[in-house]
Amino acid sequence: MSSVFVITGPSGVGKGTLIRALRDLVPGLELSTSATTRRPRAGEADGVDYHFLGRDEFDRRVAEGRFLEHATYSGNSYGTLRSEVEERAARGVPVVLEIELQGARQVRAALPEAVQIFIAPPDPSDLRRRLEGRGSDDEATIEARLAVAEKELAARDEFRHTVVNDDVDRAAAELAAIVEANR
Repeated sequence: MSSVFVITGPSGVGKGTLIRALRDLVPGLELSTSATTRRPRAGEADGVDYHFLGRDEFDRRVAEGRFLEHATYSGNSYGTLRSEVEERAARGVPVVLEIELQGARQVRAALPEAVQIFIAPPDPSDLRRRLEGRGSDDEATIEARLAVAEKELAARDEFRHTVVNDDVDRAAAELAAIVEANR
């Protein structure tokens, strides 16, 4: 199997921003497109940002074993379709998975060779500011995400690599160094 890089961390930590920067720094990496039951946000496209699935379709695919990992987060289900990883592996292309803690643990069990990287905020209070800055979640959703984030931050020692996202350029360079060292 080609290299699989699992990038996880709490909501609002900047995983997506760092992965975009990483892909600029390390050509040839491909991002797995996750599936979700949540509604698209403004500007998101099906098959590009996520595979947006109805609850019944998502559950059917889970029952058929078509997910490498899946988890429920803030009332919505998310998962990585096996085909997203297997298709790239067949081409020898390294793939990045942007997933939550539950999913990262499932991938660790299924693919122990995957490189797992935890993205941490410089301070937990930064998460609230970042989530509010998105403007896409109401206060109740932000509070729920922060409650989950507290538990996720406590799990950071499970990961061989931790990158603190205190400066996007610096953190992206550190992330790129980890990826290059493990390809």
